[in-house]
Amino acid sequence: MASVMIRKNDQIMMSLVHYFVTKENYTPIRVQGVKDEIWLENLNGPYRVIRISCNKVINEEQFKFDIFKMEHVIKQIKRKTLSLKMNALNICLDMSDKVKYGNNSNIETINVSSINEIKKNPALQEIFPHLNEELIDTRDGLELIINVTNDINEKTEKDNKLFAKVFSPKKIIFTKLIILICFIMYIILCVNNRNIFTFSANSLVYFGGSELILVQSGEVWRILSSAFLHAGLIHLIVNMYSLAVIGTQVETYIGKWKFLFIYLISAISGSLLSLTFADPFVVSVGASGALFGLMGSLLYFGYHYRLYLSEAIKNQIIPIIIINLIIGFTISEIDNFAHIGGLIGGYLATMAIGITDKSEKKDMINGWIVLVLYIAFLSYIVFFVK
Repeated sequence: MASVMIRKNDQIMMSLVHYFVTKENYTPIRVQGVKDEIWLENLNGPYRVIRISCNKVINEEQFKFDIFKMEHVIKQIKRKTLSLKMNALNICLDMSDKVKYGNNSNIETINVSSINEIKKNPALQEIFPHLNEELIDTRDGLELIINVTNDINEKTEKDNKLFAKVFSPKKIIFTKLIILICFIMYIILCVNNRNIFTFSANSLVYFGGSELILVQSGEVWRILSSAFLHAGLIHLIVNMYSLAVIGTQVETYIGKWKFLFIYLISAISGSLLSLTFADPFVVSVGASGALFGLMGSLLYFGYHYRLYLSEAIKNQIIPIIIINLIIGFTISEIDNFAHIGGLIGGYLATMAIGITDKSEKKDMINGWIVLVLYIAFLSYIVFFVK
């Protein structure tokens, strides 16, 4: 088989791209207006962005302008990925040894011109200790192209299967079950009150509404049962429509059992924070605390998939949360503390149980610690301070 010759810098670039994509879980980024350079991202990697450049740099002025352009691209990536900070590795393959370059606070530059230099570079070896073993080193251009293409295609196929597994439509169970329970409880309240629009406080308390005095007297189950009751028809319809939309998304993306855990923890968290600030004789009911918990869960999930969902987070989830909180603070009948409590509980619950193939173990441990402390603190306030 005849050998295919490729440029030396192209060979090095292909070898590096192969390593970072297949071994370090980086993903190529499409950047407009660039030439002879490749951008890679891994928001959980030691460098969130890696740029490999074959552009010739012959003096310090050209290097400074190159860094200026790089900073501009990084700002765009930060906006797209909702990142406050972003460190980057700038690998230059064609920079003159006479150029005196330095590192700024966010960009570290490495000047290498051969595979051997890459393998001997102390900075690369420290951050990527398996680079020497895994980096393809061959002068046969055809062999390099075949190996790189096959391995990257295999990695892409694996990533696509994971993406399809997470985002493909699934059978919705618990969202529908919760909606059914809420409607059944509403019908029972209608029969008991002989009214389909509003219910008395006594009736809501009788069927499980949350009231501070009763909860403190030992009827702790009201903290959860109140999330399945609604004070009127409009209250029910608004919450159940919201649950049908948001709950379906969370149950699809995160999984049915994790969804159920998040929903129940959010309901409990919302009720506890509501009781912390509630009048002792005010009855609180409704699924809105749990609904805000599902939005908190979507926030955490969306952060891990922000390359795909950044626009949805910025233009849909966050505005909906803010608007509803503002409405809650302007209308006295709305229990906004339940909303805030549910939002925090849902976010922490999702952090604790983790996002499949995305969450790190240390983040999940931290999530459990903070969630337990948060619930314990609210419980202490409700049962021992108020």
